[in-house]
Amino acid sequence: MPHVAKLLLLVFCLIVVAECETQKSRKRRWSANLETHKHGTPLSKKVVDGTKTRKVKTSHLLRVEDHDFTMRPAFAGPAIPVGVDVQVESLDSISEVDMDFTMTLYLRHYWKDERLSFPSTTNKSMTFDGRLVKKIWVPDVFFVHSKRSFIHDTTTDNIMIRVYPDGQVLYSLRVTVTAACNMDFSRFPLDSQTCTLELESYAYTDEDLMLYWKSGDESLSTDDKISLSQFLIQKFHTTSRLAFYSSTGWYNRLYINFTLRRHIFFFLLQTYFPATLMVMLSWVSFWIDRRAVPARVSLGITTVLTMSTIITGVNASMPRVSYIKAVDIYLWVSFVFVFLSVLEYAAVNYLTTVKDGKERKLREKAREQTLPCTCGMTHARTMMLDGTYSEADANSLAGYTRPSSASAAQEPPEKQERMVVHLSLDNESTGAKKKGLRGFRIIQNTHAIDTYSRMIFPGAYIFFNLIYWAVYW
Repeated sequence: MPHVAKLLLLVFCLIVVAECETQKSRKRRWSANLETHKHGTPLSKKVVDGTKTRKVKTSHLLRVEDHDFTMRPAFAGPAIPVGVDVQVESLDSISEVDMDFTMTLYLRHYWKDERLSFPSTTNKSMTFDGRLVKKIWVPDVFFVHSKRSFIHDTTTDNIMIRVYPDGQVLYSLRVTVTAACNMDFSRFPLDSQTCTLELESYAYTDEDLMLYWKSGDESLSTDDKISLSQFLIQKFHTTSRLAFYSSTGWYNRLYINFTLRRHIFFFLLQTYFPATLMVMLSWVSFWIDRRAVPARVSLGITTVLTMSTIITGVNASMPRVSYIKAVDIYLWVSFVFVFLSVLEYAAVNYLTTVKDGKERKLREKAREQTLPCTCGMTHARTMMLDGTYSEADANSLAGYTRPSSASAAQEPPEKQERMVVHLSLDNESTGAKKKGLRGFRIIQNTHAIDTYSRMIFPGAYIFFNLIYWAVYW
């Protein structure tokens, strides 16, 4: 009997314990449902944060920390080949004054560094930005004869590195460079200029680094939309050769050559046409009366000053070279034509003044020596000996000779004196006039100088233009 009581007591205790566990389980389920209703996620399950998942670092994958990247690949071995290709994005400006050009381009390098090889089942490359550049070895290419250059950094540094599983590396960057260009302006503005952008390794000679165009002439590509306001881009091409420095040795150097031909239409409108019009305007003075001094002088001075302004404006936008340019020849010859037209009027005005002075003196002398002469004529006749008589007047007395001594004795003394004076003046005036007509006809006739200038000046200027454009076009 006591055993039965103990057994019943044990069963009762187990039932009580089971009931307690059931109540606790119900409470936990109720609490869980309440939290799910409030937050939408059961508290019994912990959410995994993917950003804290442990992953392999890039430096570990490429084993950057396991190698010394201050040395080139295959150090102490053969020269590492580095291929280069360039894509020209824009040719920004050409400056004649500074003798340089500005170009924006994509510069790409190709080489193999087995230290960067990594295992891959898909054989896909990995791409990185510029932060990896400071950790690995990259070629030290620079632009020879560059004045300014920079890598674009908007919105971040425009640098890209692509690494392949076998260690092949592509290193690309976007650069704007301003480099010198030796220009020859002897045919300006009818000239063509060839400029060169040179690339070279700064530290590594040809024994350590072999720089070459990756695909020959196809390594250089340009945008079809590249254009300049003053130049026509004729062609781009690439070359390469060795450059020697006496203190460091031989280096591989790559060249980007491009040829530019200047547009002439702008200079025709701004320089050649105005200069030609000024020369033609100076010829107008040949048709103006030689006695209109204010009109001809003001016209000549205006054209000379305008030509000086054109020459000054052209030289202001050009470098101070020590040789003569093609535009200088045209402008200075035009200036000489304008200046000669001013000198032509100065000569005409001087000769006109001299001639008027001589005629004034002759008229005054003639008034003093005006003598009547009958010379045996039945009707008395008077003549003014002022140098303006015609040959018909002189010949009208040619048939009258001096009378004989017998008849002269019968003539009154006053008549004989008048006859002698007439004959002597007639001989002197006739000889002087014939000499003036034959020897100084053109000089004394100032109208003739203007008449000849109307033909000589245009003809000479047209001849100059034919030769000029035949030589420089």
